Amino acid sequence: MELTLFTLVLCLYDVIVSCLPAPFVDVVVDRYDIPRMCPREVETEDFIRYHFNGTFHADGEKFDSSHDRGKAFISQVGLGRLITGMDRGLQGMCVNEQRRITIPPHLAYGSIGTGGVVPPDAVLVYDVLLLDIWNTEDEVQIRRLHKPASCPRAAAASDFVRYHYNGTLLSGAPFDSSYSRNATYDTYLGQGALIKGMDEGLLGMCVGERRIIIVPPFLAYGEIGNGTRIPPQATLVFEALLVDVFNANDDLMVEVKEVPEGCARRTASGDYIRYHYNGTFQDGTAFDSSYKRNSTYNTYIDRGHVIRGMDRALQGLCIGEKRRIVIPPHMAYGEAGVGELIPGSTVLVFDIHVIDFHNPEDPVDIKVTHKPRDCEGTSEADDWIQYRYNCSLMDGTLLYSSDHYDAPSVTTLGADKVIPGLEKGLGGMCVGEKREVVVPPHWGHGENGAGEVPSSAVLFFELELMELKKGVPDGYMFVWLGDGPDLLFPAMDLNGDQEVPREEFSAFIMRQVELGDGRLRPGVDADTIIQDMFNNQDRNKDGKIVESEVDDEPEPARRDEL
Repeated sequence: MELTLFTLVLCLYDVIVSCLPAPFVDVVVDRYDIPRMCPREVETEDFIRYHFNGTFHADGEKFDSSHDRGKAFISQVGLGRLITGMDRGLQGMCVNEQRRITIPPHLAYGSIGTGGVVPPDAVLVYDVLLLDIWNTEDEVQIRRLHKPASCPRAAAASDFVRYHYNGTLLSGAPFDSSYSRNATYDTYLGQGALIKGMDEGLLGMCVGERRIIIVPPFLAYGEIGNGTRIPPQATLVFEALLVDVFNANDDLMVEVKEVPEGCARRTASGDYIRYHYNGTFQDGTAFDSSYKRNSTYNTYIDRGHVIRGMDRALQGLCIGEKRRIVIPPHMAYGEAGVGELIPGSTVLVFDIHVIDFHNPEDPVDIKVTHKPRDCEGTSEADDWIQYRYNCSLMDGTLLYSSDHYDAPSVTTLGADKVIPGLEKGLGGMCVGEKREVVVPPHWGHGENGAGEVPSSAVLFFELELMELKKGVPDGYMFVWLGDGPDLLFPAMDLNGDQEVPREEFSAFIMRQVELGDGRLRPGVDADTIIQDMFNNQDRNKDGKIVESEVDDEPEPARRDEL
């Protein structure tokens, strides 16, 4: 009976002992929230910044909290600056990790406690959130997220850069962003205008490149921090996008994209030029385009009408040439920029296409492309001519064509029925001759243009003379090609009955034309001309002309009369 009772008591004692927690002999770590990414873990000699709540294991009562103080705790790990249990418990921790560290007394404040806050032999529990980690051996870290395929220039010391950025602490907490201000951060590199780490992190960047720049505290704002957003000893993380870079010593950059064959003439100072362009910033952002307005940009060269860099770039160009022009700010709009369109200190990139140019002193340019062997006569003032033509802009855009009307065009030279340049181009031509004629705007439609012809446009004509009829002086409908009959009325009175009716008068005039003794105005209906001439001679309007109505010796300058 006693043995049985002893055995029962012993078993009960074993059960009770096994249900009590064993004494803590080492630090117990519970990693209850671990971030998915952990590029770096805490090691001995690292500096860390962390928040914590400290409680007693026995009753959960709080004895300390960095949260309550509103300031994270900063220290160095593994060098005895923390209690031993904390030094051990923080090892291997990641930024943004949360862990619970339970520390036995002999690894905390032992049998003495501390400051009346921690009693002797107290087991301590710390709930820790790691915010930052760095080491005195750390350097600026650069992680390239994107680099453009073409990088004609990389940022260097003394360059002026414009960049966007998002700035966060190592924990991910944001502290600043240029995007939120809708303005780039603009500064010189290597001249102390930036924190040292950022000065270093931006070096070698290309326009359009995006990179992560991680700056340790001693290369950022160090022990002081910056305002309320950047605490002391904070590692800073910048996601930076380089928008623009230039140097105060930069000159104009010109890249020739396309030059047409047979460039006989290039632009020079004083010329007037018409060109299309697309204007962008260095990162490709468009700010203006003549194509969108469906109108060329027209200006004089080297007269100060455009920015200085463009004035220089527009010289030495051929009609039809395409160029890319990169203009630094000091040759464009400088530090002021242009309102909300162009920010200050911005490099401008223009892709231009020259449509045409001319000089106010230019004559009509005539090139004979075909001349027949037989040339019995050439066109001159008062002649009636029939011709084919194509009228184009200098970039090849067809404006008008006689083929469109399925018939050649006709005109009388000197009658002011075509533009002066075309009139000049049609003069002195043989039937069958072909020409190419370049008409500058002051010989064409001038600054205002006309119809499909843009203002100040140089015109290109392809001409072929189809038919030529010699003309009469302006204001005349009929002229004698010689002296004419000595006695006019007897010559007109074909049947000798002393009167000339309309039919007889018409027969007389047509006979003079057939014999080559007289000429009717070409391009006008012959019956109409003869009727007008008869009406002028039939002064009493009785339907016939008699001798008393005819002057035997008419004045040479009388019009439409004999």
